[in-house]
Amino acid sequence: MSANDAKASHSNTAKTLTHRELDARDEPNQRPLSMAIILRLLSFTRPYAWQRNTLIGIVLLRAVQVPLLAWAVAAIINSLIARRDWDGLLWGTAGFVALAVFAEVTMHFRQRYALELGEKVIHDLRQLMFEHLQRMPMRFFNITKLGRVISRFVSDAEALRSGVQDVLFVSLVGGGRMVVAAAIMLWYDPVLFGVVAAMAPVLHMINRYFRSKLSLAYRQVQESMSRVTATLAESVSGIRVTQGFVRQDVNAELFNDLIEDHSEYNMRAAKLTGVFLPLIELNSQFFISVLLLLAGYQVVNNVLWVHEDPVSQVEALVVFFFMVPQFFGPLSALARQYNQALTAMAGAERVFSLLDHEPEPLDPPDAVDVDEIEGRVEFDEVGFEYQPGKPVLHDINFTAEPGQTIALVGHTGSGKSTIINLISKFYLPTAGQIRIDDLDLVKISADSMAKQLGIVLQQNFLFTGTVMDNIRVGKPDATEEDVYEAAAKLDCLDLFEAMPEGFNTNVGERGGNLSLGQRQLVCFTRAMLADPRIMILDEATSSVDTMTEARIQKALSLLLTNRTSFVVAHRLSTIRHADMVLVLDGGRIIERGTHNELLATAGVYANLYRQFIHASEA
Repeated sequence: MSANDAKASHSNTAKTLTHRELDARDEPNQRPLSMAIILRLLSFTRPYAWQRNTLIGIVLLRAVQVPLLAWAVAAIINSLIARRDWDGLLWGTAGFVALAVFAEVTMHFRQRYALELGEKVIHDLRQLMFEHLQRMPMRFFNITKLGRVISRFVSDAEALRSGVQDVLFVSLVGGGRMVVAAAIMLWYDPVLFGVVAAMAPVLHMINRYFRSKLSLAYRQVQESMSRVTATLAESVSGIRVTQGFVRQDVNAELFNDLIEDHSEYNMRAAKLTGVFLPLIELNSQFFISVLLLLAGYQVVNNVLWVHEDPVSQVEALVVFFFMVPQFFGPLSALARQYNQALTAMAGAERVFSLLDHEPEPLDPPDAVDVDEIEGRVEFDEVGFEYQPGKPVLHDINFTAEPGQTIALVGHTGSGKSTIINLISKFYLPTAGQIRIDDLDLVKISADSMAKQLGIVLQQNFLFTGTVMDNIRVGKPDATEEDVYEAAAKLDCLDLFEAMPEGFNTNVGERGGNLSLGQRQLVCFTRAMLADPRIMILDEATSSVDTMTEARIQKALSLLLTNRTSFVVAHRLSTIRHADMVLVLDGGRIIERGTHNELLATAGVYANLYRQFIHASEA
C-alpha cells in the first residue's frame, strides 16, 4: 500500500469512526412513541390551557362534522331524491350548505388555533433551551459541535412544532372521523360493518411491521441532517482557513459524502413510505370490492340478513359508500402523521436530552457572594484534568498579592490558558485549592466572581451591534460619558471617534467590519469600563500592530494599577514589567521570578527571550 493510499484509508476510517461516535452519542434510548415524552411535550401547553382546551373542543366538533356531511348526502339521496320530493330536497340542500359552511368555519379556527399553539410552545422551548445553554459549563462547548447545538434549535424544534400543531390534532380529527363513520355503518348494517372490523387485524400487522423500520429510518435522517448542519457551520466559520490552505475541493468532497449519506437515509425512508401508504390505500379499495359483492349478492339473490326488503339494503349500501371514504380516508393521513410523529419523537428526545443535561455544578450549596475583594490569588498544589486520567496541570503553587502582575509564559499547550480558566472559575480544580483573599474559590459563587474579573481573550469576540453596545457588555448600565472616559484612559478615544460613525459604528457579525486592532481596542475598553479587581489578558496584544500596541502598553499601566493581573503573551515585550513571571512546560512551573532574574539564570525564559529578540531583528 502506498503512502497516499494508507493516508486515504486512515482518513476514511477516522471519518467512519467519527460518524459512529456521533450516532452513538445521540442515539435515542427510548421507544419510537413514548408516552412519557408525549406528556412532557404536552406539559408545555399548560400556560395556554384555555386555547388548548378550546382547540380540543373544536377538533372533536370537526371530527363529527365531516362524516355527518357525507351522511347528509347519503340521506338526501336515499330519502328526498328517491321519493322525488323537490321541496324537501331544497330544504335538505340548504341544510347541507349551512352545515358545510359551519364545518369550514370550524376548520378555520382549528387550523388557526393549532398553528398559534404550536408557535407558542416552540417559542417557549427555544427560550428554555437558550437559557439552559447559557448556563452550560465550558466543558460542554468544548466537546459539542456548534452545528449540533444549532440543529436542536432549528430542525429538531421544527419537528416538535409539527408534532404539536399537526400530528396531535390532525390525528384526533382523523380518529374521530373513523369512530363516527364506524358508528353510522354499525347502525345501518352490522354484517357489512363486520367486514370493516375484519380488516383491523390486517391494518395492525401492516402498521406493526413498518413501525420499527420507519422509526429507525427517520432517526437516521435526523442524525445525518445534524452532521450536515454541524459541518456547514464549521465550514462557514473556518472559510478563511479553507481558502488560505486551498482546501475547497477537499472540504467539498467531505461535505458531499455527508449529503450522500443524508440522501441515502431519505431514500430509504421514502421507499418504506412508498410501500406503506399504498398498502393502506389498497385495504380501502379491497373493502369496497368486498362491499359490492356482499351487498350486491343480498339484493340480487333476495337473501337479506339484516334488512327486510331490498330497498333498505340498497339504502344501507349507499350510506356505506359514503362512509367508507370517511373510515378509510383518514388511514392514509394517520399513516403520514405517524411518520411525522416518529420524526417529532426523535427531535423531542434530542431537545429534552439537551434540557436534561445538567450543568456541571460550579457552586456548592453553601457558596457565598462576594461584593468586594482585595485581589489576592493563591494556587496551592493545584492539579487539573480536562479528561479523567489525562492531567494538564501538576502541583501548581504560586501567590499573587493584590495589585501584582503575574505573567504566564510557555509554549502552546503548556497550561497557561488552563490556569486562566481556573481563575475565571470556568472549571474547578481536580486537585489542590485556589484561594481568593484566603477564601476557597469553590465556595465563591461563579456569578459574583465573574463581576470581579475583567477578561480580554486572544479571540476578541464581538457581538452584532455597535461599538458602544459591545463596550457596554461588561457594564450594561454605563452611560456614554462612562464609555468615553474609559476610552480616554486607554488613550484610544480618537481612534473610536475616527471610525465612520464613531461609537455608533456597526461592528458587523463577529466584528467583521472592524480591523483586528480595532476589535482589540473595543475589548480593552470593555474591560476598562468594567473596573474589575482581577484583570486577565490572554494573548491580549497578539493581534495589535506595533504602533497601536505602544499606545496600549502605556494605557495598560493605568488599567493594571492596584489590580491583580494575569498576563498571557507570546510577545515577551508585554511582560517585562511583571512582578512575577511563571514559565510553564507540560503543565508544571519550571521557572519563576522577575524578567531580569530569569534572564540572569540563562534558563528556558532567557532562551525564549533570545528567540523573541532574534525574530524582532529579522
